[in-house]
Amino acid sequence: MAETALGGRSPMPRHALVVAVFAVLVQALLVTLFAWPAVNTAPRDLPIIIAGPAAAATRLADTLADQRPGAFTTTLVSSETEADEMLRDHEAYAAFIVGADGLSLHLASAASPVVAQLLTPVAQELGQGGRVAVVDVVPTTEDDPRGVGFAAGFLPVVLTSLLVGALLMFVVRGRLGRLVGVVTFSVLAALVGTGVLQYGMDALSGNYLANAGVIGLLALAMAGTVLGLSTLLGPAGLGIGGLLMLAVGNPFSGVSSAPELLPQPWGQLGQLLPPGAGSTLLREVSYFDGAGAAGPAVTLVCWATAGLVMIMLGNHRGTGHQAQTGQASVADGTGPAEGSIV
Repeated sequence: MAETALGGRSPMPRHALVVAVFAVLVQALLVTLFAWPAVNTAPRDLPIIIAGPAAAATRLADTLADQRPGAFTTTLVSSETEADEMLRDHEAYAAFIVGADGLSLHLASAASPVVAQLLTPVAQELGQGGRVAVVDVVPTTEDDPRGVGFAAGFLPVVLTSLLVGALLMFVVRGRLGRLVGVVTFSVLAALVGTGVLQYGMDALSGNYLANAGVIGLLALAMAGTVLGLSTLLGPAGLGIGGLLMLAVGNPFSGVSSAPELLPQPWGQLGQLLPPGAGSTLLREVSYFDGAGAAGPAVTLVCWATAGLVMIMLGNHRGTGHQAQTGQASVADGTGPAEGSIV
């Protein structure tokens, strides 16, 4: 046997090659999923407003449609006041104001600093060399004008949610223990994560408890789903959960740009997954007083509920199977005796 072990052909090199090839394929997939949306960022039916006299507003809308077909969805209004109110309700990303002094651009940069940067040169071009005044109606925070802190804060929530879902699956067996673990994580993630983002980095505005509620719901939706899938399907469920949340949900969330800047229908699909719905909901609550929050809130609640249900159902099946296996092993003398500690 020793001779075979030393002199025989070991399967290890073949296994090592399989692992290496598999890792490279996964790497290529992840690079594609993360990089492809970034290099294909462009306006696609981006909601904007044009305010001013009907004839002038219509001409400007026609010019935009001719110069950038499919880039914008325009809404015509008669006054600057009406346009600003729509921006505060997050019904559009920007408004082109046609006035007596020429063209001006009103922004809601809190909705997407990237969109604000893209539209500024567009306004300059439409102004035909004239001065174009820029007014930020709904700005980001003073210390995070480009929304970098807001966007960067989401990846840790995604990663820790995946980690917690996996750890609870392997470390905690009981249904109650898993439920307590995932809920406790969500509450702590909400309180601590919001405190860091809002007070430590000034990346959030608005009410602290409202923002914490969003982050807690996001963490519960992601960690609960990963744990629920793992409980139902085992390691395959963990892989599916990781693929949904990290490989698909994160790059197509629009958190660092906007859903309308991503290739479609992937931008819309991203809003149906927790990272996309969570980032949109946090923007609505933090900067827009909850305007438009109903849709993403319902999405997160559905994911969180599905995750908790899967945890309960999966663990119930697993417990029953373990109980039957344990009874059978005790009966045939191969398992632990009654009253022994396992």
